[in-house]
Amino acid sequence: MKKLYRHLTSGITTKKVLIIIIGAVICSFGIHNIHQRTGITEGGILGAMLLIEHWLNISPAYITPILDIACYLMAYKALGGQFIRISLISTLCVSLFYKVWEAFPFMLPDFTDKPLIAALLGGCFVGIGVGLIIRQGGSSGGDDALALTISNATKWKLSKCYLFTDITVLLLSLSYIPVTRIIFSLVTVTISSFLIDFINTFELPQKEEEIS
Repeated sequence: MKKLYRHLTSGITTKKVLIIIIGAVICSFGIHNIHQRTGITEGGILGAMLLIEHWLNISPAYITPILDIACYLMAYKALGGQFIRISLISTLCVSLFYKVWEAFPFMLPDFTDKPLIAALLGGCFVGIGVGLIIRQGGSSGGDDALALTISNATKWKLSKCYLFTDITVLLLSLSYIPVTRIIFSLVTVTISSFLIDFINTFELPQKEEEIS
């Protein structure tokens, strides 16, 4: 039993979990208070789910788990078991805090009539929150797992992988979503993609050792 526990918790520290919780709080807060309220969407799995629902009339309750599981299976093969273990924690944290925010009234002004501000702020919340989670070796959902898998396979920068998947889905979504709405969605996914990449790769400058 102890051996199984050590295996399951390998590479998972209190510091990692705390940072994942902070990332989940930031990300879920932004999506609930900005994206869901203003109708500005991300690309990736969320956009793909909406696209399939619109054209094939399949419930998101069936689509989302299938897409997420498929992405995690690919990620497991490419990134290993520790990634999946940490991702389970981060995904549960994001889901938990969605529920928390839903229990309260909206905590930010309504930016529905200011879509550019909504896109900029929304991209910052998602980019910072998901960036913190990715930096700890996990993901907040199938979108992140897919982008990390593509990055691992192609050696592209993570921001390029996010943009590739998001823009692909958003372009397909033009088949039923107005162009103006897609434009603001492109703004938010561009900001979030580059912030995720920046936070994931950021390194504090090392102090030069004093010459004795």
